[in-house]
Amino acid sequence: MSQLFQPMRIGNLQLDNRIIIAPMCQYSAEDGTPGDWHLIHLGHLALSGAGMMILEATAVAPEGRISPADLGLYSDANEDGLARVLAAIRNHSPIRIGMQLGHAGRKASSRAPWEGGSQIRPGEPGGWKALAPSALPHATGEDVPLALDAAGLARVRAQFADAARRAARLGLDGIELHAAHGYLMHQFLSPLANQREDDYGGSLANRMRFPLEIFSVVRDAFPADRPVWARVSATDWVPGGWDIDGTVAFAQALEQLGCAAIHVSSGGVSPQQDIRLGPGYQVSYAQRVKAETGMPTIAVGLITEPDQAESIIAGGQADAVSLARAILFDPRWPWHAAAKLGGRVPAPKQYWRSQPRESKDLFDKASFGAR
Repeated sequence: MSQLFQPMRIGNLQLDNRIIIAPMCQYSAEDGTPGDWHLIHLGHLALSGAGMMILEATAVAPEGRISPADLGLYSDANEDGLARVLAAIRNHSPIRIGMQLGHAGRKASSRAPWEGGSQIRPGEPGGWKALAPSALPHATGEDVPLALDAAGLARVRAQFADAARRAARLGLDGIELHAAHGYLMHQFLSPLANQREDDYGGSLANRMRFPLEIFSVVRDAFPADRPVWARVSATDWVPGGWDIDGTVAFAQALEQLGCAAIHVSSGGVSPQQDIRLGPGYQVSYAQRVKAETGMPTIAVGLITEPDQAESIIAGGQADAVSLARAILFDPRWPWHAAAKLGGRVPAPKQYWRSQPRESKDLFDKASFGAR
């Protein structure tokens, strides 16, 4: 029996299978509020048969957006727009839905990827002054960010807590905190971005302090029966940067605060990164975090084939796999994987007649729409 299609739990949250749709920025919101694109995009993926869909990096403040068109959860308009999208999805899909809350820090105020992704400097249309642990730009020649002082740290903590309360009102099944890919929480962790000389910089314990404080306020603001977990970059891929040893220590500290899982990625904090790409190139990091914490881990990174995903789960390297580009390219990836591996997936009744004759037991007809 396929291990990929066995149920699993993240905290109290039951997933039908171990396929997770990774958060993927769409750069298509207006003042943080989703519109028709998100309704189409997320509604489409919600019919995929995956165990959970994590909404894209959602900024807790306007200045925390990666781009001016990033999704946000800092206003009533944002909340109302998301409520519309979520209501449509829930009318037609039982998929579990999480949200990745984050703050871009010094990587904020950037153009969308199809516009080149470069920084929009303060004073340029759509641009603003970015915030960071230290007054160090992400790349040479970029505008120098404003280092957060004590009042700024308190404001960011409050913004995360407020966004978590909004997420609770929306009925989201869980929250993932974005401590990866060079954004604010990761910036505090990495000595490449954090050169503070106060209690939030220097030692590993000090660099972990602010991200752990953010986790604590989010955990306190979100219902206790719904999980909160974190996405991390296991390494900066730069000598002297954040590494897997620090990641394990951070994960262990998060576990003590009630973290339900760790979603293990890598890189993003420095243009100097030297990433060695290959199929499943980050899986070994998830395997080590799992071994040293016992927490459920989610592996991501060039996981594209059903047999590859099955091997990761069956071999105990991770508890779930997270798909991003692969599921954009093939939004029915879970269906095709189930057909190949002998699994079953929930599917809407409107699509039942599509299953191939040789896969007559592919669709779990009882569970779809049962929640």
